[in-house]
Amino acid sequence: MTYTVDLALDVEEALAALSDDDRQEVMELIAAALVDPNSWPTLGGWDWTLRSGSRLWVVFAAYLDGIGIVAFGANDELAQAAWPGLRPTAAGAVATQRG
Repeated sequence: MTYTVDLALDVEEALAALSDDDRQEVMELIAAALVDPNSWPTLGGWDWTLRSGSRLWVVFAAYLDGIGIVAFGANDELAQAAWPGLRPTAAGAVATQRG
């Protein structure tokens, strides 16, 4: 089955501003999420899943035809403060929040 990936406009703009290494890590996280539909949140866009890499994380919602990237950021104190109670940890960590 073919899936699509939608990026929020601010995500597209932020990706363009990243270093090559950081952009590569975000794209790898997106690809890992896309090929793992079992990790997707409930379809419809109200729930989200956070997938964490070694330095960065992505948050995405799921739809019938793929995923939508809502946000991404760095695994640092500021990012952790923005998501209280949810701590990105080791590479490949996945957490889901139900709306």
